[in-house]
Amino acid sequence: MRFILSILMLVSVCTASFGQKNKDWALYSRYAGANDTITVAPKAVFMGNSITENWLKFHPDFFKNNGYAARGISGQTTYQMLARFHNDVVALNPKVVVILSGINDIAQNSGEISLENIMGNIVSMCDIARANGIVPVLCSILPCDYFSWRKDLKPAPLVVEMNKLIKSYADANGLEYVDYYSSLADGNGALKEGLSKDRCHPYPDVYFQMEEKVVKAIDKAAKKAPKGYILKKSKK
Repeated sequence: MRFILSILMLVSVCTASFGQKNKDWALYSRYAGANDTITVAPKAVFMGNSITENWLKFHPDFFKNNGYAARGISGQTTYQMLARFHNDVVALNPKVVVILSGINDIAQNSGEISLENIMGNIVSMCDIARANGIVPVLCSILPCDYFSWRKDLKPAPLVVEMNKLIKSYADANGLEYVDYYSSLADGNGALKEGLSKDRCHPYPDVYFQMEEKVVKAIDKAAKKAPKGYILKKSKK
């Protein structure tokens, strides 16, 4: 636990060098208000980027009816998610955390980064979760062969390789792996025709397919979570 806390402290210290132009670079404030209103620990927290943020926007009842919380922020990389992981996941004391991340790292939203280092950030999130009695569920990155904001990049083959790393880690550590990619990809590594407007973000109806898969994974993972885990609100 001390090692994990040291990592978090190091991340916090290092980010101070980003200067004053973007004080809330990880958007800690994005869900601060929503987190303060939670009095019952969610069964699962979904940590992610625009795919997860849009999921909540399009299908709010999916989260409400299942006792889930969505903590997705558009454009975020695993680096930023790792920084806010304590505030947006650990502090809510869920049984499960669903991690769907990596595509914005491939898009170099926070600068160039190797697939191995992307995986390292995901592993760190898993380590923090398990150290706090939370069971991780890892998800494949969705198919994508084109970034409207980074037209010079060719993400499709990198997505395939990244998903191999994620699945390999999940298998080696007995974690549930949700494979969205296989059923949504065409032969070129893009979302199938009719599933997306920009070849990266799925239409609302696509989430119904994703929900069927992830609910099963959450239910399996929840059985491995410590019993009697309740929300612990900090004294202010």
